[in-house]
Amino acid sequence: MEVEVAEPRIFTPVVSSRHTANLGAILCILTVALLAAMLFSMTVGAVHVSLRTILEAAMAQHSVPASDATILLQVRLPRIIAAAIIGAALSIAGLLFQGLFRNPMADPYVIGSSGGAALGASVGLFLLPQFSMLGFSTISLSAFAGSVVTIALVYWLARTGGRTQVVTLLLAGFGVSTMLSYSTYFMELLNQNYGLGMSVLVSWFHGTIDVPRWTQLAVAGGMVCAAGSICLPLARRLNTLALGEEYAQQLGIHLEYTRIAIIVTGSLLVAGAVSLGGLISFVGLVVPHLVRLVMGPDNVRLLPVTAIAGALFLVLTDTAARTLLAPTEVPVGVLSAFIGGPFFLYLLRRTKREYKL
Repeated sequence: MEVEVAEPRIFTPVVSSRHTANLGAILCILTVALLAAMLFSMTVGAVHVSLRTILEAAMAQHSVPASDATILLQVRLPRIIAAAIIGAALSIAGLLFQGLFRNPMADPYVIGSSGGAALGASVGLFLLPQFSMLGFSTISLSAFAGSVVTIALVYWLARTGGRTQVVTLLLAGFGVSTMLSYSTYFMELLNQNYGLGMSVLVSWFHGTIDVPRWTQLAVAGGMVCAAGSICLPLARRLNTLALGEEYAQQLGIHLEYTRIAIIVTGSLLVAGAVSLGGLISFVGLVVPHLVRLVMGPDNVRLLPVTAIAGALFLVLTDTAARTLLAPTEVPVGVLSAFIGGPFFLYLLRRTKREYKL
């Protein structure tokens, strides 16, 4: 008598011939595209700067006007690097959480970090509006703290009997994030006459990349690099978990420790991105999803491609955000939603039969 064993219900794209593309070639193409996008972004703006001037400034030639050197090295370059860091961080975090929840709809804010960051930023602006450290404003610092504390709370709420169920974690994150997001309304009631500060906060809610200091880039970039270095072994674990939790346990993988590592790493990536650019949507949802369709389900291969693709996406989006309606800037989070939302719906419509759930 033959016994049929049901396949586990996991998120696994159907592998096709396009997934056999050479990883090295794709990484080279994306890297060249990212560098080209960064150079292009440095040339455009309220003041046009030629590519020749950029090259001369890079070689520290004295023929470059002081005004152009200031624009390039103290305004545009830090902002472009910040956009690349944020895009890579959100895309990697999205990849981790999509693998953890085995759901292509998961994004970096899926377990409540956005609500905690929003409330933290509101409280920080209300209590310590003038405080700063290492170049980070009170909004950035309190948003970072709020994001980390919220994720710890969500994990504690979802943990029962020494274990954490993925569905419970997802629901706890949704509930906590919703409550904390709406809690910011009380800050608005208490601070109705706050004026400019509230305008800054609202802009931060929609995602905005200001001109960061080099100390900010060093701290946030170091945090993202540290978290990213942990992602490679986690990517291998995610590949194993995709085959089923029972199979992963038979191979000696401790499920709870793996979940904790993914949550902590993803949280650090999200918190670092939030501290630089506020709440930017759709980057961590669309980029990993698109890369997975091109590269296949292997998270080890997806990791570097997703990081570079995310950086490229946000550099181009931020460039458009500050030039489309110049001298007025569109919050990059708004523009990423207008670009990412329809694009994601198009991908979902076109490839809806390519996923087995």
